[in-house]
Amino acid sequence: MNISEESSAIYLVSEIHAAGGKAWGYFADVTDEDSLAKVAQVIEAQHGHLDILINSAGGNMPGAVIRPDQNFLDLDTAALRKVMDLNYLGTVLPIKALLPLMLKKGKGNILNISSMAASRPMTRVMGYASAKAAIDNLTKFLSVELAHKHGPKFRVNAIAPGFFLTEQNRTLLTESDGSLTQRGNQIISHTPMNRFGDPEDLLGALQWLCSDASAFVTGTIIAVDGGFSAYSGV
Repeated sequence: MNISEESSAIYLVSEIHAAGGKAWGYFADVTDEDSLAKVAQVIEAQHGHLDILINSAGGNMPGAVIRPDQNFLDLDTAALRKVMDLNYLGTVLPIKALLPLMLKKGKGNILNISSMAASRPMTRVMGYASAKAAIDNLTKFLSVELAHKHGPKFRVNAIAPGFFLTEQNRTLLTESDGSLTQRGNQIISHTPMNRFGDPEDLLGALQWLCSDASAFVTGTIIAVDGGFSAYSGV
């Protein structure tokens, strides 16, 4: 388990223990190879191998967004690099660090987190969309690479969430009174299910891709978007 704040990880682990489950929390910087190598060593010492890796690190920065009153030339290159590092390298490097723990067992399941912005480029979020498009390509590349070189028990897939209200995008999609912004209304009008996603909506696809029920599925990008990607607007 890897959460952006160590205190949050510790709290979640304690909750799982209190409910009778088993959990361990590890804290690492997904953009730092040395940090990830140390976590990999600890996991190997405690568990010997790794079955499933879910790469959920990601995010955006204001400087990598092109606002309506800006144009492409206003893009902050430093912010763009940070967004690419977090979303793309923040997926590549954990795989590189932890794949050896899967190779030890001769099987492994990797699940990446993409976005609707990867396949349906949207206004403003250029940096984030570009990074997520790279995740889609990486997912397909690695699905072939690992199956060819390490066998059919290695799978790589991705989930592409539609629009979910989070602390990161709440002010972009809703007003202070809870009503929708213009962008929020545009999204809902292009989502046939006429709502934003709830976190629980991701669990079915995630559990399926992590289970043997999807043993013959690799290299896929599963949309969980309320129909957003299927709707032409007409």
